Amino acid sequence: MYRFILSARWIGFAIFVVVLAAVCTRLGLWQMHKLEHRLDRNDVITAHFKADPIDLTKALPAGAKVDETSEWTRVRATGTYDVEHEVTVKFTTRDGAPGADVITPLVLDSGDAILINRGWVETENNVTRPDVSEPPSGEVTVEGWLRQNNGAGGDAVKPNGGQVRAVSSEGMADFVPYDLLDGYVNLQEQTPPASDDLAAQPHPELGQGPHFFYALQWWFFALLAVVGYFWFARAEAKERRKPTRIDGFAPAKERSPVS
Repeated sequence: MYRFILSARWIGFAIFVVVLAAVCTRLGLWQMHKLEHRLDRNDVITAHFKADPIDLTKALPAGAKVDETSEWTRVRATGTYDVEHEVTVKFTTRDGAPGADVITPLVLDSGDAILINRGWVETENNVTRPDVSEPPSGEVTVEGWLRQNNGAGGDAVKPNGGQVRAVSSEGMADFVPYDLLDGYVNLQEQTPPASDDLAAQPHPELGQGPHFFYALQWWFFALLAVVGYFWFARAEAKERRKPTRIDGFAPAKERSPVS
């Protein structure tokens, strides 16, 4: 009844279904791996949030890189803001409103500096750098969250008219007269406090994301491919069992009985 599935056409169809189901299954597992990675990362971030701030030089020694395990570490640093080399990050939105992040280097006692994201200001995004209030003068102590450089590169991270499109200590390195530590800090508190109205950076989203439901979708597609193969095979078998007309005569079961 089902010998037709041994034909070249049906063998090719079966191979296609197996490959499709395998790919969809693998993509589902990939999404579950991403979910596991995200949950592990959430645990690391939560632990950083609960910890007391540590000195920046201990969290990020000179030459060290900010990685996923150190990102969102709560740090404290003391230094002097270098307003002359301040930049704004354009095309930064909050709740649908256009604006810019304000990035100011903080020069430490060692002579090195760390980029500080002082906050966000609502402004129209255009070629002109927005006017922002200056930070406190003299020595300040800041607390905030250590962040990795933005993944962008090229012209996006190089200052142009006092503006960039992404934050990167590597992109800023050639535009300041001192060494920059890796990454940057999202400012949360500082002493003395600033007189500006910059909005602090929000905490990261610690949800699970869509990965679990994406995995279910891929596994559903894999199941659908296998079920579809057997459905088409059954339909083909039923079609082959139907009686056929020969030389213009109806099948025997359709002929009128002889009187």
